[in-house]
Amino acid sequence: MDLKDDAVKGIVPWDGTLSSFDFSLSAHTFSDKWKRFNPSFPAWQWITCPKQHHLVASHKVEGYLSLENMCHIKSSQEQESDRSLTWKEESNISQREEPFDKATLVCPEHEVNHYDFHIVYSASYRVPVLYFRSYRSDGQLLPFNEIEKDLPGHSAKLRSESKWTFITHEEHPYLNRPWYKLHPCGTSDWMKLLFHSDSSLNKNGFVIEQYLISWFSVIGQVVGLKIPLEMLDTVVSNDS
Repeated sequence: MDLKDDAVKGIVPWDGTLSSFDFSLSAHTFSDKWKRFNPSFPAWQWITCPKQHHLVASHKVEGYLSLENMCHIKSSQEQESDRSLTWKEESNISQREEPFDKATLVCPEHEVNHYDFHIVYSASYRVPVLYFRSYRSDGQLLPFNEIEKDLPGHSAKLRSESKWTFITHEEHPYLNRPWYKLHPCGTSDWMKLLFHSDSSLNKNGFVIEQYLISWFSVIGQVVGLKIPLEMLDTVVSNDS
């Protein structure tokens, strides 16, 4: 075997995963663009956490993205397949500009379901994971059969047909309390296919920066949170 064969053999294709450091870089890109192109929603906040292990590299960054106190507001005019989670500001909803969805109705306070979403890095799968929980205005946590009533109409179909969208109830890795999460198995496989199939995305160094935007454009649909088209457009325009 000559040197050329050794060089080819040494090339390892990207496997669709991220390091924890790359996750933090991609998370900040995601939150910055969300704030810029989705002003109707609150911003995703980066929550820095103490390192859970003492024997770690000095450059390792631990933390997660947080989007909290979202409220489900369902319009009587909307179709089941178009249900979404819509932001409602509790203190002065009557004084603010009308919500971004003009068909949205404000439910009485006792009917509002609140949602918290966290994007957390999985060290085991080396991919981001979406955690979420829901509770009523009095703080009572909702069981999953109640949450399912708020999820988009197409969510059940997605979860039944795709191995990477099933929901489990597990302990939050930083908060040590049970949260629901979209299981990350298969995430690296379809992320690898996504970037390799789109030549506009498959650029050296570009994958890491735009990873979470592309990932959430798929995952967010399961819980009714959509990426603004402008965010996806910049994935291509910034590179061209």
